[in-house]
Amino acid sequence: MDVLSEITEAELAQPMKHECENHAECMKMIQMILDGEANADEKEHFRQNMDRCMPCIKTYHLEKCIKESLHNKVERRPCPEKLVAAIKAQLNY
Repeated sequence: MDVLSEITEAELAQPMKHECENHAECMKMIQMILDGEANADEKEHFRQNMDRCMPCIKTYHLEKCIKESLHNKVERRPCPEKLVAAIKAQLNY
């Protein structure tokens, strides 16, 4: 479910913000949501407080699009065990 898809009519009546006062915090929350690390309360808090913030909405959709594109384009292949062993040896692991 898209976090920003459940905007109510009352919320639509509120004026849209064009600057974000909490940009760094919002970016962290957007990443948590997109990475599946945010809980239901955090998602709801984001939706309620940020859905009127144009920079947050744009950033959310841009980051979501990038993540989906990468997921669809990147081929996942296992790392060869020899490479893993060589890296661990270099790190003295």
